[in-house]
Amino acid sequence: MTELLAQTGLNALYAASYISLVAVGLVLIFGVMGVVNFAHGELFMAGAYAIVALYADIGVPFLAAVAAGLVFVGGLGLLMERALFRPLRDNPLGGLVASIGFLMILQALAVMGFGVRMEHIPPPTQDVIVLSEKVRLPVSRLVVIVSAVLLLSALWYFLKRTRFGWALRASAQDPEAAALQGISINQTARIAMFIGAALAGVAGALTAPLVSVNPHMGHSVIVTAFIVIIVGGVGSLEGAVVASVLYAFVHTIVTTFYDGVVADIVGLSLLLGVLVVRPTGLFGTADRA
Repeated sequence: MTELLAQTGLNALYAASYISLVAVGLVLIFGVMGVVNFAHGELFMAGAYAIVALYADIGVPFLAAVAAGLVFVGGLGLLMERALFRPLRDNPLGGLVASIGFLMILQALAVMGFGVRMEHIPPPTQDVIVLSEKVRLPVSRLVVIVSAVLLLSALWYFLKRTRFGWALRASAQDPEAAALQGISINQTARIAMFIGAALAGVAGALTAPLVSVNPHMGHSVIVTAFIVIIVGGVGSLEGAVVASVLYAFVHTIVTTFYDGVVADIVGLSLLLGVLVVRPTGLFGTADRA
């Protein structure tokens, strides 16, 4: 039983790693731009297909393909900011609808380019770290965990210690006051959109060899991300990380001992339970009039 729990914990840590990357990117975009990006799951999918095209089909080294996927999906984020969200800045509902339209466009492009079949990509390495007879950690999963820690740490440093990071935080807290201080709202929106999209893209790229890549793989990811950011507190990056870990451990443990359907039900029950006890989420704060 001890070894089973240890293996389950490692599996949950892997799941928490890529979920937190997606959720933090979604929170960053919402916090700075005030828009709910429903296409965020498809940015995850785009990152995965970047690995299919570059690593599996062309033979680009895996880490180089991941870096290219990060830049490519970040570029998609810039396109969305300029073409969709900036013209609709004063219309949050319009921005939400536009993101749904972009979601459908990305899915259609994925089907046109790769078909509807599931892509199974061989991992860059088959090496496994053997911790005990029944506790094993594939190196490919370790890469996801380490990459998530490094990227989230770099984001924390960027937001807390750099001038552009301060500008993003100021824009998220009070856009009008930030603009009066000479901070460019357009620039902060571009930075937030690039970083948020890139985090989703790199999460998809890193996990591509470990999952079945298909045009609809973003659906479950975006649902999970929404659950996580609501549990953690809308607008809280720290809450998104903590809730990602909490959700991943609960979901993985229930899946291990029961099944995935029950785990989904428990995950939604966790969301409802947190909202009943604390409507603003674990780290959220109530808006003051």
